[in-house]
Amino acid sequence: MDARADLYAPIEPYDSGMLPLDEIHTMYWETSGNPSGVPVVFLHGGPGGGCAPEHRRFFDPAFFRVILYDQRGAGASTPFADVTNNTTPHLVADLEQLREYLGISQWLLFGGSWGSTLALAYGQSHPQRALGFVLRGVFLGRTSEVDWFFQGARQLQPEASRRFVEMLPEAERGDVLRGYLRRLFDPDPLVHLPFARAWSEYEGTCSTLVPNPEMVREFSDDALALARLEAHFFAHQCFLAPNQLLANLYRIQHLPASIVHSRYDVVCPIVSADELARSWPGARYTVVPDAGHSVWEPSVRTAVVREVEHFKRRFAALSRPALRPR
Repeated sequence: MDARADLYAPIEPYDSGMLPLDEIHTMYWETSGNPSGVPVVFLHGGPGGGCAPEHRRFFDPAFFRVILYDQRGAGASTPFADVTNNTTPHLVADLEQLREYLGISQWLLFGGSWGSTLALAYGQSHPQRALGFVLRGVFLGRTSEVDWFFQGARQLQPEASRRFVEMLPEAERGDVLRGYLRRLFDPDPLVHLPFARAWSEYEGTCSTLVPNPEMVREFSDDALALARLEAHFFAHQCFLAPNQLLANLYRIQHLPASIVHSRYDVVCPIVSADELARSWPGARYTVVPDAGHSVWEPSVRTAVVREVEHFKRRFAALSRPALRPR
């Protein structure tokens, strides 16, 4: 039995390519599903997490035109794990460039974790291009949320936190981010790879309510881009003004949104999703009672698919032909 039977069957892209972004970066993108369907773009987590074939399966391929892409420095985009010209405004501009390149007028934004941050930032910059939002594991890019990653999570995951921090000499443990930055960007793989794996294994361990060694291994496999890009963004307050995403929410409050967040999310505490939901009265808000941060926990996955299906019904009921797949 497929352990992810609640998702749609695996599909392959019908088109893909590499889109030059500037003199340094090139973006991997792909499209699958219905070429005439309602466009939905998947914004992966991290930064640095990259997309995977399984991400196509959240969407009905008969109804949606599914767009996946790897953000700068992540996945199959090049150069790998590079932070040059890699900021939130760059990522917002890249997403808009991709939309124009694919000839899409409007699209549904689906983002989890860092993907929710980017979805909000993009939507607030280009509200006329957004059909709506499905946001999971909300992260608003605030200093308090970054601090939680390094300090607060140890209240619930002391063993994982201890392994993470004790990679550093005792004298450097008062500023974990600075200590990791020094080593993650050391040119010697014998230095940066162990610290990248330690970072990724810490995050992977904290991402599920019940320990999942397989998920921790998957995080470790993609360690370098995830660790480098997250450290880079965290060190620069995610390239956002203080409380920017809540302060600018008025730009997209007229748009439909679904927010899904787990009660026991240790990576991105539920308080941020709660604040976002209370600031967005028209949004649908689902609290998953028995899971952590990962979208692959069954109850999170079910809740996310339910919200995508809600949007499908909503779009199908619209009278505008442009929003109906042929």
